[in-house]
This record gives sequence, structure tokens and C-alpha cells, in this order.
Amino acid sequence: MPENLGIYIHIPFCLSKCAYCDFYSVTSQEDFERYVDALLLHMEDYSESAKNRVVDTVFIGGGTPTVLPKKTMLALIEGIYHNFAVAPDAEFTIESNPATVSLGELKQYLRQGVNRLSIGMQSACDNELRALSRIHTAAEFEKSYAIARKAGFKDINIDVMYGIPEQTKHSLMSTIEKVCEYEPEHVSLYGLKIEENTPFAAMADTLELPDEDTEYDMYVSAIERLREAGYEQYEISNFAKHGFRCAHNLKYWNCNEYLGFGAGAHSYYNGRRFSFRRDIAAYIDALEHPENGVDITDENYEIKPSERVGEYVMLRLRLCDGIDTDDFAEKFGLSFERIFGKYLSQYTENGFMTKSNGVYSFTTKGMYVSSYILSTMLDFNSDILAGIADGSDK
Repeated sequence: MPENLGIYIHIPFCLSKCAYCDFYSVTSQEDFERYVDALLLHMEDYSESAKNRVVDTVFIGGGTPTVLPKKTMLALIEGIYHNFAVAPDAEFTIESNPATVSLGELKQYLRQGVNRLSIGMQSACDNELRALSRIHTAAEFEKSYAIARKAGFKDINIDVMYGIPEQTKHSLMSTIEKVCEYEPEHVSLYGLKIEENTPFAAMADTLELPDEDTEYDMYVSAIERLREAGYEQYEISNFAKHGFRCAHNLKYWNCNEYLGFGAGAHSYYNGRRFSFRRDIAAYIDALEHPENGVDITDENYEIKPSERVGEYVMLRLRLCDGIDTDDFAEKFGLSFERIFGKYLSQYTENGFMTKSNGVYSFTTKGMYVSSYILSTMLDFNSDILAGIADGSDK
């Protein structure tokens, strides 16, 4: 039985570019219709190969998808259903920002099958929103959230950031309290990362950021408050009420397959990872004029056995469920503890990981520094992982 499939659609348009964001997006308000037409053509190219795959998650992200005119968004939604076998109970998410949604639009999207909304709050403090160069206010978020509920959405995610300019532990906890008052089904709590080639990177030395100890205290305190409010942490940055984990994002972390469409979109499909160039004009031209032979592919490679192991470890350990050593052995025919035993012992003894019934997972302290731990584990075991690829490791 073929594995179920996820669909990701990238809408690279925003009203304004945030100073911290390195996702591919532009502030131009042109080419909405041509871009969506190109997306529909691109989906047609894959519909035949995916005809036996049930699509159980759809995620329209960006950018800010809700800047699209209603007519254009509805055409996109219809195109997804036309080209793929979308399950009747599929999780269907659209990302949005405050002040880019209306009651009428959301009601119609809900009728067309969209059943989950993700709204970028980031902070409940206007000074912090200004420092992030967000174009909405806390009051505008509250209005947008109320509109989403009035429209009938029963599965809403709120994005929040910590470790941002001008933020204190007190102000973060004020934001978390607001989130708890709203009672969304899902919360994503992201720490600010200064990404290359962003305005924040250029002004990194002048940003008023919390120090590392304060930022860690923020993370731990936010987790504790969310837990008290009934949100289960199931991934480094994600928290959900019972039954509301994000099924689409779980595909990424469980190494399940998904197809991504749009400029800058990534896919994992038929054992290959590939992505498309971050260039709207080239993307549109390639789909409108296939006879020109324009190649919009960026990365495109088959996942080797050693890479499958490394990816599985890196992604699964993001989840609070961690890695079950029996499942690992069944999946790869290898011993997780043999490959990574030195580090598992070290991090367990130091309180960064726990082992329970053969399952290794990060503690809260380990979650906070997981990027460092994972890179260390994988880099220092690169020779063993390479041996898996050529069959020399048994």
C-alpha cells in the first residue's frame, strides 16, 4: 500500500518583509494570478505519478498566503483537489498574518476544505512587534483571531517568538498568558535566529537581545506555563492540545514523503529530495513555456542509506517521542546504541537526554541545545554512517 502523501504550496508574497525572515518572499503585489496558474500547471505535471497516493495533509505557507485575492486562492484550493486524491478528513492548513484575512474569505476557505489556520502573532507587545518590523499590532492580531473563530475554524495555531529585541522574560510571559487566554488548539514557540543575508544579520551587533541565560529561562518558563494550560510539548518548538498535533509537520520529522510546489519549495518524493529555485519569474516562465527548457530545479538528489540514518536521527530527536531503539533496528537493521552509544551515555549522564523503555529523547535542557548535540553526534559518526552506504558497517 503506497504511503500517504503531504502537499506543500509556497506562496512567496508578503505585504512587508520582516527583518529577521530568510524564507523566500517578495513584497511585490504583481503576478498573483500568473503565479497560481503556474502552480496549477506544476501540479498537473505530478498528478499522474501521485494518482495512487492519498493526500492526507495540505499546507499552504509562505510568505503570507492570505495576501492572495479570494478568487485566486479559491482557484488554488480547487486545483489541489482536482490534481490529487485528497482525503475527506485531510488536515488542510493555510498560514496567515493579522490584517490579511476577512470573515467572508475565511468562511469560504473553510467551506472549500481548509480546516486549519496558522496565524503569526509573534508577540503581544507592540514595541516588540515594531522591533521585529511586523506590520500588525497586538490589537489587530486579536481582531484577526476573533474573525477566524467567528468564521468557524476549530483548529488554530498561534506563532510566538522568544529571544527577540526588547523582550524580557516578563514581557514574554505576558504574551504567553495572552495566548493561553485565546485558547488556540496549537502553539508554535520559536527562538529568534539571526539568519545570514537578513537585515537583522547586518545589525546584529546593535540589536538589544536577551542574553543566553535569560533566553533559556524564557524557553523553560514558557514551556511550563503552556503545560499548565493543557498544551503538550511534542516537538522542540511545538505544543498542542490533545488530538491537535500538526500532522503535516509531523511528516517532516518522521521522514514521510511530501510534494512541494512553488518557487523555493522543497520536496521529499519517491526517495529523492529536491527543491525549486527561489525565483518567481523563472518559475512562472518555466511552467508557462515548457518548450523553452528552463530548469527551475535547485537541489535534486537521492537519499543514500547513510543519509537516511542521519536524517532520521536528526529529525526524530526533535520530537519528544524520541527514538525507539527497537524501531530503529527494525527500520535500518542497525543498533542505535552501537553507533551513537558514546554520546548517548554522555548526554544522559549530563541531563540532556533520558532513556526510558529503550527510547532516547531530549530533556527540556537538551531541546534548547539540540542543534549543537545533533551536529556533534552526526559529525563524529560520519565515518560509520558512510560505511552504511557502502555496506561495510554490519
